[in-house]
Amino acid sequence: MAVRLSIPNRDKLATMFSSFLKTLPQISIFHNPSSPASVRALAMLRSALSAPYPPDKQDAPPLQFNLEVVERTPPTPDQIKTIMSYLGPKGSENTPYSAFLSAHPSAPGLSEQPQTAAAISNLAARTPEALKWPLVVDWHGGRASVGDVDGVKSILEGLRRRRDGEGIKDDVNRPSGWFS
Repeated sequence: MAVRLSIPNRDKLATMFSSFLKTLPQISIFHNPSSPASVRALAMLRSALSAPYPPDKQDAPPLQFNLEVVERTPPTPDQIKTIMSYLGPKGSENTPYSAFLSAHPSAPGLSEQPQTAAAISNLAARTPEALKWPLVVDWHGGRASVGDVDGVKSILEGLRRRRDGEGIKDDVNRPSGWFS
């Protein structure tokens, strides 16, 4: 004998349990304190967590995200591959590895530039000045910024739009089939 359960108020249940599916965005900053851009980006991220965001709207709440500060340690090769996929056009991994290299004299010349994620990671571990700092990554939103404070502003603006419900689908991480 088969038992069939009927769920009354299915939409009400979906709304009630949807908060369990929401997670805070995970933002990582690969930070080098000797880089002025990295210092500015870290200050901007910390301010967005503790003060109204955007700063010009005093009645706005701070943003909510988990901030991981990775100091003086470059991303792993796998992280670099992921970051590269976030930098290029959606679905593209065609961003050149040179996007990670600074103009510092210790950075390799055009003919000697690393051609793999592992080579970039190794170069940055040996010669931190060769890397563009900071590297800021929104792991949940699929966005990244390399050596660019304006890119960090763009990541924060994306978080603000999501918080404020501006054109961002809120149930992106909902497993399919749950209350659908």
